[in-house]
Amino acid sequence: MFGKRLNETRKSKGFTAQKMADLLSVTIRTYRHYESEHSYPSLEILVQIADILDVSTDYLLCRDNFIKSHEDSSDEF
Repeated sequence: MFGKRLNETRKSKGFTAQKMADLLSVTIRTYRHYESEHSYPSLEILVQIADILDVSTDYLLCRDNFIKSHEDSSDEF
């Protein structure tokens, strides 16, 4: 799911894969591996990706629905 979300978000923001690779200082092959889920970025790179795409790391990791489902229960504490 991460790779699909990354690909969709990158495209919706108007970035090419090459531009993302350049901004992250990684090779295009490395970046393509993130989108194809052959490998995953380090935590540091994940945060950089989120910052570049202006989304949360939870969104990229497909945890946005999980977070939303727990917002009401966390308000009780």
